[in-house]
Amino acid sequence: MSHYFSSSYEESREKFLALLDRVKPYYPTARVMSHSIGEDTIDLIIGEPAGSREAVLLMTIGEHGIEGYAGAAVTHQFVETQLKNLRHESTGICLIHAVNPWGMKHFRRVNEHNVDLNRNYVIDRESLPRNVNKEYEVMRHLFVPDGVIDDYHEAREHIYSFLGSGIKLDGFDAMTEAKGMGQYQFPKGVYYGGESDEPSAIFLKEVQHDLLERYDRVVHMDWHTALGPTNEVTMVISERDGRDVDELKQVYELKNIQTYDPTDVLGDSTNHFYYVRDTHHPEKKLVSALFEFGTFGTSTKATIREFLTIILENRLYFEGTKDPEARNSIRKEFMAMFYPDDESWRTSVLREGAGAIEHVLKGESLWRHS
Repeated sequence: MSHYFSSSYEESREKFLALLDRVKPYYPTARVMSHSIGEDTIDLIIGEPAGSREAVLLMTIGEHGIEGYAGAAVTHQFVETQLKNLRHESTGICLIHAVNPWGMKHFRRVNEHNVDLNRNYVIDRESLPRNVNKEYEVMRHLFVPDGVIDDYHEAREHIYSFLGSGIKLDGFDAMTEAKGMGQYQFPKGVYYGGESDEPSAIFLKEVQHDLLERYDRVVHMDWHTALGPTNEVTMVISERDGRDVDELKQVYELKNIQTYDPTDVLGDSTNHFYYVRDTHHPEKKLVSALFEFGTFGTSTKATIREFLTIILENRLYFEGTKDPEARNSIRKEFMAMFYPDDESWRTSVLREGAGAIEHVLKGESLWRHS
């Protein structure tokens, strides 16, 4: 199991590029393509079918940097153990390593501009008011860093008390709403969606257009970590898909499926994919969804822990600390949320990831064996 997981971006990238040799038996003309993002690269393995281009499987990882390590493990396992079951004669593959290479390299969720890339695919940026996220603006004292962390325990307690009063005053839903929507007003704040399209997003948009143009059906699985029940996978899909949860569960036979309203989650890449399909290729078929490997769980306590972890990591990055305990504890908790060094969690990532791939490919009739 351990060979699927990497301890650095460079190691993960090297393993990914080496997968080309395993892809070639099924796609003899398969190639690697590397696209520069700053000093790093987004790497792709592209395999075109020998026959008709009926469908393509697109897998993306690392849009949230650090979350890419689990996605890379699932991609690696897929190529080694499941690629043989794909209908390769009529189905292409496009595997993408590290949409946010800087974030993956530095074990951060955001990119080098502090942008949460999955809030950067804004469909109509010109009509988006900077202060679109009213709840966030009200709670900015929580979400925007405000000075060096002098004492770890004090900083934690300070945020806990604010979170507690936030729950009492504004309600828990308002806080999670502030998080979910993303914000475009405070460049150093958490959940920042950026003021313009980031190079990574521009590139991925090109991929979306290209695949929809060349294939009749696109199946997109975007791998993430943290959200949902611990040690389980959750499929998260835009309401633009048109199917409700019951219908999705019937088709894909997955235990955990959520839909979201795109007006509540601005700038999501999977929702943008549906926008491209609806406006440019309405005759094409698309399923584009996030697949989350849960870590902390779904309780209110777990959600508060998530807030605390993200807020402190962001503050540590921008403001720093003179307290070694603070630095170590914050980083340790951040890893626990997005890339736990825990055997049972990593085993579940591989098991649940393989299961999700098989169910989705069977649901889309791209799997050889019924």
